[in-house]
Amino acid sequence: MRILITGGSGFIGQRLCAKLDAAGHQLLVVSRNPDRARESLPSGADVRATVEDFADAAPEAVINLAGEPIAEGRWTEAKKRRIIDSRVDTTRAVVELCGALESPPKVLVSASALGYYGDQGDADVTEETEPHDEFLHRICEQWESEARKGEAHGVRVAIPRIGLVLDAGGGMLKKMAPAFKFGLGGRLGDGQQYMPWIHREDMVRILEFLLFRDDCDGAFNASAPNPVTNAEFTKTLASHLSRPALIPAPKIALKIALGEMSHMLLTGAKMLPARLEKAGFEFRYPTLDDALEKILGD
Repeated sequence: MRILITGGSGFIGQRLCAKLDAAGHQLLVVSRNPDRARESLPSGADVRATVEDFADAAPEAVINLAGEPIAEGRWTEAKKRRIIDSRVDTTRAVVELCGALESPPKVLVSASALGYYGDQGDADVTEETEPHDEFLHRICEQWESEARKGEAHGVRVAIPRIGLVLDAGGGMLKKMAPAFKFGLGGRLGDGQQYMPWIHREDMVRILEFLLFRDDCDGAFNASAPNPVTNAEFTKTLASHLSRPALIPAPKIALKIALGEMSHMLLTGAKMLPARLEKAGFEFRYPTLDDALEKILGD
């Protein structure tokens, strides 16, 4: 298939592109910096600067992963606007391309995130759970709403709400592991907030699953079936690194240091992949121990 991928040079996108290329698919990758992106992508990838640049390529499927990093820097009003616009504008361009093509893509797999649900305490969260209205939810709601407009062009739209992605060399472990290795790690706040996580390999497999399963549309919680609290995550990570985890980050300190962004670290959702499991998806790394053993043991 000819597969258009936005965000293809990112942490998830690079691994996805490598797998799709190995399977013989033709990659059409959107990157704001095509020359730099080519360095991390398979040699056969066609990399262009905008979605519109692929109007002549007739993609048969689209995977939309693009978006400004959400966990870097304070959430100034300008930063918040970039977070929203980078997601909504790219998704809108993808849907407009679908409408402009004589033969639209068969499927659009368009990313969303665990933030859709907002703060949910310790309640089980499935795709049917009502969201808590806050900034992270509003980002995801606009993002998903734009993607669903693809249905008007006869495109099947699947929306993975992605948890915290774990693997070596990137994602949240790249930020957390150094402190833990020096014995400086610890829980955030009281540590009772849930952290729905997923191994990057399972995340890539979910994207492939949604790409090729014609009966899968709508929202899917893309996280492992065993979410843990921040305190449990901290303890497990420290154990795998054979280090203590004795230095918590107090809530007030996080609020002073990070401002509004601290809310993202101090709240969470016990997100469960109900629809994926019902559809028959099987996780290779269902527990945090499984995932960290693979990542840190390699």
